[in-house]
Amino acid sequence: MALLPANAPEATGAVDVRIVGARSAKGMIRACLTSNPRFFPNCDKDNTSFKASVHAAPDAVIRFANVPPGDYAVTVLHDENENFKLDTTLGIPREGVGFSRNPRLVMSAPSFTATVFKVAGASVPLTVTLKYFL
Repeated sequence: MALLPANAPEATGAVDVRIVGARSAKGMIRACLTSNPRFFPNCDKDNTSFKASVHAAPDAVIRFANVPPGDYAVTVLHDENENFKLDTTLGIPREGVGFSRNPRLVMSAPSFTATVFKVAGASVPLTVTLKYFL
């Protein structure tokens, strides 16, 4: 077993997010990975977050690589009209949303605590199921 010097960087990991349940192949699936509860669930202004997009499909995969060890949460959006935001009607999402750990959604986005998972230098597989309300 090799010992690392005291100033060696911590090993990074990867987060493999499988997104299921998209109601159509229109638009993009967008995901954001953050470690900062202040920027959850919308981490657009989090400069340290990881963001990625793929073409919408009933079963899509997004991989976040080189993720430092820590506690994280993922937000997923099915951006059907590709306007880079969650469209709502009277505060109710018109596009699909999902979160790490697939918490029950009632009247608002879940807390960071309800969606948090740990990255510790290895690959973390997640499955996020998109939910549609309208």
